[in-house]
Amino acid sequence: MENKPVDMHVDVLSYAGRWYCLYSIPRFINSHWKHTIETYVIHPDGYYAVFTTYNVVGEKQKKYMRSKLSVVPKSGNSRLKAQFVWPVKIDYWIIELAEGYSYAVVGHPKHKYLIIMARKPEMDASLLNEIIERSKQRGYDTNKLVSLEH
Repeated sequence: MENKPVDMHVDVLSYAGRWYCLYSIPRFINSHWKHTIETYVIHPDGYYAVFTTYNVVGEKQKKYMRSKLSVVPKSGNSRLKAQFVWPVKIDYWIIELAEGYSYAVVGHPKHKYLIIMARKPEMDASLLNEIIERSKQRGYDTNKLVSLEH
């Protein structure tokens, strides 16, 4: 299975809203995060303002971070660029998306990270296993997946 963004056109309004990050292959920045929730709000300038709340392992106080997510033109809205610190942008590909936008899988062209997100803080175990298997077929090292403990 090829690692590429979804072929469907992603509706930016349907993709907006609250996402529970259930499992991830973390990067350095989020390697100690748990209970991660991302809220995508469409900004008047045409990008998503992303508000992320999370807990750091060993700390009780919730943390907060704001970032930007911009659609790559002519990508069907399935390829985006995430910006946590100006001017650095990283690839953000929607590689799997439920028809009703109940879950999404976000990946990277070079398999650097993977995030399994859902609209609810839990997911059916059989669906999760299917997503993990498809991610493995796309070349992601699913042994590195960690639960974000919702």
